[in-house]
Amino acid sequence: MSQPYQTLPAAPLQRGATFTKPRQALRDRVELHDPAEAVMTDFSIVTVYTISPMETIEVARAKMIHHAVRLLLVVDDMNAILGLVTATDLTSEKPMLIIQSQGIRHNDVLVKDIMTPREKLQVLCIDDVLKSKVGDVVATLQSQGRQHALVADRQTDRSQVLRGMFSASQISRQLGMSVATVAPLNTFAELGAELKD
Repeated sequence: MSQPYQTLPAAPLQRGATFTKPRQALRDRVELHDPAEAVMTDFSIVTVYTISPMETIEVARAKMIHHAVRLLLVVDDMNAILGLVTATDLTSEKPMLIIQSQGIRHNDVLVKDIMTPREKLQVLCIDDVLKSKVGDVVATLQSQGRQHALVADRQTDRSQVLRGMFSASQISRQLGMSVATVAPLNTFAELGAELKD
């Protein structure tokens, strides 16, 4: 080392010291014409929380409450995405249907039983998101009848890496108005059930 470098001063770590957690500061207020990224939870800034498919839904609920999130990615041992589970899944009729069909207790229902599998998930491309507006995201969520939309980045080897997520409830808070998303009916049975109500 030819340059004279200096030793940095050090001090003992204090009792009660904590650590910095990644935190994205989303704008409090947005308009429909603002850039879409103003309402995207960016996984390069914010930690996304995961869960194993073999955990119970009670563990999933506790994890959501602890981390103040409403969605967990379901992953395998290599962190490959198997699906996702939302707070809505936990409170829907899905757990009750599993309890009735398998004859098990509520505490025995597993995440894999109620999650949305990867095969049913669609992602938006980050390149498209960076060119779009909040209103485009709202229209997308509404047309697909979804509360969440995942955003992926394409790697040089053509593989996908999740980059972020849009949440209708988050967008509603930032817009100061409700973003209603109703799932489209996909089968005649769903249509019949809807007409009976």
